[in-house]
Amino acid sequence: MTNYRVRLPAEWEPQDAIQLTWPHGGTDWKPILNEIIPVYETLVRLLTGAGEVIITVLPKGLNSLSKRMSQLGISVDKLQLFPVETNDTWVRDYGPVTVETDHGLCLLDYQFNAWGNKHPCELDNALTSALFELGAYPGASVQKRTLVLEGGSIETDGNGTLLTTAQCLLNPNRNPSFDQTAIEQQLCKDLGVKKINWLQHGALQGDDTDSHIDTLARLCPNNVIAYQACDDITDSHYPELQLMADELQNMTSADGSSYRLIPLPWPSAKYDQTGQRLPATYANFLVFNHLVIVPTYRDTKDSEALAQLAKAFPGYQVEGVDCLPVIQQHGSLHCITMQLPKGTLNAH
Repeated sequence: MTNYRVRLPAEWEPQDAIQLTWPHGGTDWKPILNEIIPVYETLVRLLTGAGEVIITVLPKGLNSLSKRMSQLGISVDKLQLFPVETNDTWVRDYGPVTVETDHGLCLLDYQFNAWGNKHPCELDNALTSALFELGAYPGASVQKRTLVLEGGSIETDGNGTLLTTAQCLLNPNRNPSFDQTAIEQQLCKDLGVKKINWLQHGALQGDDTDSHIDTLARLCPNNVIAYQACDDITDSHYPELQLMADELQNMTSADGSSYRLIPLPWPSAKYDQTGQRLPATYANFLVFNHLVIVPTYRDTKDSEALAQLAKAFPGYQVEGVDCLPVIQQHGSLHCITMQLPKGTLNAH
């Protein structure tokens, strides 16, 4: 096969839909369902202003969720609900990674092992296949992959560059038989990238993903990187995040261009009820067509974070969503969503 074209689009390219998995009593959300569900409802209301939303919901909860969406005044033509059993709601990491190919859009269905076998995940790992069988993605084909890979661990500019972290992708709890060269070869082949930039530094306390890139640094249009900075020299994160910023400063894209860096403010420390530090990060934002949705944390730095991301995405609508409940389970806004590029929902 000669020069088979494949490309992983950037998140700011046109999208058909955002995919979510609805929280339920079988997930770790059980103790705070009454706090987390309103976050999802707010998110769906915002998202349906910019495109469609696909929601996976437990079969027994399908009718009640449908009724609730009607009560909220959310247009049914912007929603698709699919009854599928799931372990948890972190669809960024077990949802499809969608690439463009010479034969149309293809959903790459990577293996999900719950961030190195930390939690049960059999149902989540099977979700993309289940949704495909139910007709959720009529404009795409699906290909299973044996590589363990989470969507939150990779960032692309859609133009040949991938940004990731060594701490996650080279962790022996994912693909123990793969070294960096083997991982790079596989990702370049699968995603059509020409250059992979590896961050060696950067980690947030309370993050159990082994340093997903979407908690730390995000590629934005026009060779911009928005990254989680730390300006508090007394904070334990300060040394690592300073080293990460230095690394970003020295990176170039696949075409050799250097980056303009936009630092995101450092929120005050957030803790759970046991006193464990939570990974509050403004880098975990979502881009959906003309909209940028930013996680906020009832923090004095929230408004500054929105202003900084407005610089990274000029002309976009920038909105905040209170994600203090979301980080109680050690992820944030981007982690509970997955984008589906334009054409994924259009039957041929």
